[in-house]
Amino acid sequence: MASNLTIRPAVEADTATILSFIKGLADYERLSHEVMVTQESLRQSLFGPTPGAEVILAFVGDEAAGFALFFHNYSTFLGKRGVYLEDLFVKPNHRGFGVGKALLVRLATIAVERGCGRLEWAVLDWNTPAIDFYKNLGAVAMDEWTTFRVTGESLNKLAGQS
Repeated sequence: MASNLTIRPAVEADTATILSFIKGLADYERLSHEVMVTQESLRQSLFGPTPGAEVILAFVGDEAAGFALFFHNYSTFLGKRGVYLEDLFVKPNHRGFGVGKALLVRLATIAVERGCGRLEWAVLDWNTPAIDFYKNLGAVAMDEWTTFRVTGESLNKLAGQS
């Protein structure tokens, strides 16, 4: 692990850095065409009056090396909140030095400190390096679950039904 690695919660002044990580992740996942967020909408949603998520940033020295964006969900079976990791990204030049693991360790610590019952996330099925990395940390794939999503016009149509 990088000896000069630090992790801290993001603050409003980090909005541009967070946006650059989101764009880097989208490039990696071949989903750049889906990025609609702007720096202002990100600032508002993360640091406005009702934040929708939290971010932790990893630094190697003074350079931002990675980020994790997460929020709370809830398990009715456990009767406890959980932490849902929406995005984790480490810059290519910082991979293989423990930055990703350090971010996940910090998230696990946050979950335990907050009394959460689980930490979970999704990974694209073609991303074998990430899948192997997560399994090596003790994560278990939930292969029997299928994720569903409603967005855009379909969301508006569903909302308009009586």
